[in-house]
Amino acid sequence: MLSLKLPNDAATRAIGVAIAPILRRGDVLALYGGLGAGKTTLVRGLIQTLCGAGTEVPSPTYTLVQTYDAPAFGLWHFDLYRIETPHELEDLGWDDTAAGVAIIEWPAHAGPALPAWRLDIHLAPDGSGRRVTLEGHGEDWQGRLNDDSFRSTLARD
Repeated sequence: MLSLKLPNDAATRAIGVAIAPILRRGDVLALYGGLGAGKTTLVRGLIQTLCGAGTEVPSPTYTLVQTYDAPAFGLWHFDLYRIETPHELEDLGWDDTAAGVAIIEWPAHAGPALPAWRLDIHLAPDGSGRRVTLEGHGEDWQGRLNDDSFRSTLARD
């Protein structure tokens, strides 16, 4: 587990930028935090790193899912805030995400459909900024989070 203080939105975006290069096909990112915690800010940094700085990244609050074509794989950005049962996920293309990367805001709404092997990203207020905690589930995630090049990227941002 890795925990960092983020003083502002730029630092929150930078976490997404740092995570982007370590992603692989089949990865799942579960973002936890209340309304306004910075989940979409972090995701913007990640998606714009993979798809180009000019890529528009709206919050999928009303559409429930936004898809993006990165050069290496597809991205599915889910906002499950309005989902009432995990059965509703089927209509959103949930099963298609194995070919790419699933980024999930409000992952608790996925219930048992949330994969056990994933990266949990917790965002919470911390003084005048916020705190991010990255917790990898699965040995592969542990290795990526502990990799020296990933850690040095975080230290620069």
